[in-house]
Amino acid sequence: MLKIERPKSFAEQVSDVLRAQIISGEREMGEALSETKIAKELGVSRTPVREAFARLELEGLVHTEPQRGTFVFTLDRCSLLDICDVRVSLETAALKKAMERDPKGLARSLKDITKKMTKARKKGDERDYLGLDTEFHQKLFDHAKNQFLNDAYQTIAAKMACLRNMLGNHPEHMEKSFAEHIEIASLLENGKTNEAIDVMIRHIGRKEGSYWNK
Repeated sequence: MLKIERPKSFAEQVSDVLRAQIISGEREMGEALSETKIAKELGVSRTPVREAFARLELEGLVHTEPQRGTFVFTLDRCSLLDICDVRVSLETAALKKAMERDPKGLARSLKDITKKMTKARKKGDERDYLGLDTEFHQKLFDHAKNQFLNDAYQTIAAKMACLRNMLGNHPEHMEKSFAEHIEIASLLENGKTNEAIDVMIRHIGRKEGSYWNK
């Protein structure tokens, strides 16, 4: 039976635009967001912009302060430590479950993504590479086939994508990140789950260097 897709509301469309702008870095962390200005830029009334702010606040991408306005989220060092801890818990759980439920599918997906990453690196296409980085980590949850685990990850996924783009101009971080993606994919292809988890923890856990010096 064919299903007719419901067209997106203005609020959904505004949310999509603002989310993409925040993740890409076009809207900077801590930036004040003007309902009136955004409504004018997008050719809509202020109501869908206000509704979009509410949606994005639920995702943690903006926050509203009484009498002050709405702002793009920020992460202090303590919050960054906390989000890294959450990532370790969720992504290592997803990796284990994916290797239990679909090891061959996960290995194929990650191998394909790392090939594309290699091409993006050779071309110097940082935007493409960073998009693939986000896709790499999402594949852990796709192949884990656990909706509750994926739902939990989505609460921080957009913030992590934003942080990746923020770090895109740190060559040292990018080189280390790329090498670790290759290593994780190779280990999983060879069924070395525990070794891959060790690298994953090193990859996304609490660390020093470029990740903290932005």
